[in-house]
Amino acid sequence: MWLLIAFIAVPLIEIALFIEVGGAIGLWPTLALVVLTAIIGTWLLRMQGRLALAEVKRSFSDVDDPSEPLAHGAMILFAGALLLTPGFFTDVVGFALLSPPVRRRIFAEIRKRVRLATFEAGPNRPPHGSAQDGPDIIDAEFEDLDQPRHGPNGGTPRGRH
Repeated sequence: MWLLIAFIAVPLIEIALFIEVGGAIGLWPTLALVVLTAIIGTWLLRMQGRLALAEVKRSFSDVDDPSEPLAHGAMILFAGALLLTPGFFTDVVGFALLSPPVRRRIFAEIRKRVRLATFEAGPNRPPHGSAQDGPDIIDAEFEDLDQPRHGPNGGTPRGRH
């Protein structure tokens, strides 16, 4: 339901803002302002996107919880989509999402509603639970000796049938 309301309300808000701004400063300055915000937004998007990607890489290399850097990356991606959409309302929301304090506040609100149950990463991760939870898992390779092995020419090697 909220998505339907957004799809109806956002274009109406944008049209109203275009009419108001266009009436106040004229057609060409309004169009120039829209193009200018798209250019500035793209530049900021690239800068913030690089920082977010570096933070995601850092969290993976430190075997740290990547949920916050990934959420910031998703918000930056959404901000980019809003900034490339022509309009003043979407530009304001997009620029707000490019601001790290705004993203941290949104993530804090999301974190209140979503709980991370477990996070495990890396080859040296601690075992899940205690020894009473179940058997140990051993990563291994095996070879079935009951099956004939094929040599380089497709036949079985000498001495094996």
